[in-house]
Amino acid sequence: MKKTFDALDRALPHIQDLHAYVPGEQPQGEGWVKLNTNENPYAPSPKVADAIAAQLADLRKYPEPISAKLRAAIGQRFGLEQANVIIGNGSDNILDLITRCFASAPGAGHTVPSYSLYPVVAGMSGQGLLDVNFDRSMQLDVDAMAATQAKVFFLTNPNAPTGVAFPLSQIEAALQAIDGLLVVDEAYVDFGGESAVTLLKDYENLVVVRTFSKSYGLAGMRVGFAMAAAPIIGILDRVRDAYNLDRVAQAAALAAFEDVDYFEVQRQKVMATREATRAQLDAYGWFTYPSATNFLFTEPKNAAGESNAEVAADLFEHLKSQRVLVRYFPSHPLTCAFIRVSIGTDAEMKAFLTAVESWPNHA
Repeated sequence: MKKTFDALDRALPHIQDLHAYVPGEQPQGEGWVKLNTNENPYAPSPKVADAIAAQLADLRKYPEPISAKLRAAIGQRFGLEQANVIIGNGSDNILDLITRCFASAPGAGHTVPSYSLYPVVAGMSGQGLLDVNFDRSMQLDVDAMAATQAKVFFLTNPNAPTGVAFPLSQIEAALQAIDGLLVVDEAYVDFGGESAVTLLKDYENLVVVRTFSKSYGLAGMRVGFAMAAAPIIGILDRVRDAYNLDRVAQAAALAAFEDVDYFEVQRQKVMATREATRAQLDAYGWFTYPSATNFLFTEPKNAAGESNAEVAADLFEHLKSQRVLVRYFPSHPLTCAFIRVSIGTDAEMKAFLTAVESWPNHA
C-alpha cells in the first residue's frame, strides 16, 4: 500500500508561503544572444584553467574549510585582516547567512526595486520584508530607511535593475541613521561604482558583499565574499556550512583575483561597450539610466513616441523572437516600461541593436 505525505501541509508555515527566486531564462539550443543575466561576456583569467587543473589530483580530499588563502588575499587587497572576510558559495549564500544571524522583527529592509532574492532570503528565515520605494529619480531616502527599524537593511549599490550608483556620502548617512546592519551589496561595483569598503574602519554596522560572478567572469563557480567587523564575521562563521566552498572554486577564485592586469583589461572593455551602446540608445531617443554596472536599464519608445509597459513587453517579445534574450520586470510601476540589457561583446551588442531596429514598432 502506497503511503502518502502532504509535503506542503507539513512544511513550516513561513516556507508554505515562500516563493522561490526566479532567475533569468536559460536558453536551450544554439544561436542565442544571451543578455539577460548580467554574466561577463569574457572568459575568466587564463590562470584559472591552470589553477583548476592543479586541483584535479586532490579531489578525493576535502577542501580547506574556511577558504583561508582566499580570505587572506582579499583582506590584504582591501587593507583588512583575514578575520574581516568570509567566503560564500556565491554572494547569495552570504546574504542568507546574514539574514539567519541578524534579521528579526519587524523584518529585513530593502529598497524597491532591487535584487529579487532579498524577499526569498527573508522568507526562508521567517521574516517579513520592509519596502522603501524609489521613485523615478532614484534618490536614496535615508530617513525612510531608518524609519523601517529593520535590524538588517539590504542596499544594492550600484542598484539593480537600474544601474544607478549612490555616492559614499549617502551610504555613510544611512549607516549613521539606521539601527541595525546595513548590507551594501556591491555585485556590480567594479564597473564604475564607489565601494563602501573604506567605511568599514568607522562603522561596525556595515557589511560589504561582493561576488566573483560578474567582473571576474566566474558565475559558474559560485563564489562570493563579505567584509565586515571581525565579530560579525565570527557570527556568520558559526552558521556557515562546513567546507562551504569546494577546492576547485577556491583555486579558481584566487587565480582570478590575483590576475589584476587581465581583470582590468576585461573590465575596461565591458565599460567601453556599455557606453557605446548607451550612446546608440540615446540616439533612439530612449531614456536610459546612467549605469555603473555591466547592464543598461532603458525605456524603449515605439514609432508613435510612446513609452509604457505594453511597449516594453512588445519589444521584449520581439527580441526573443530574434533569439536575443534581455530581461523584463513587469511587476513594478518603476520597471514595467523598461528592459534591462546585459553588456555582451561588441558583436553581441551589435546583434541586439540590429534586432531592435528590426522591431516593427521601432521609430
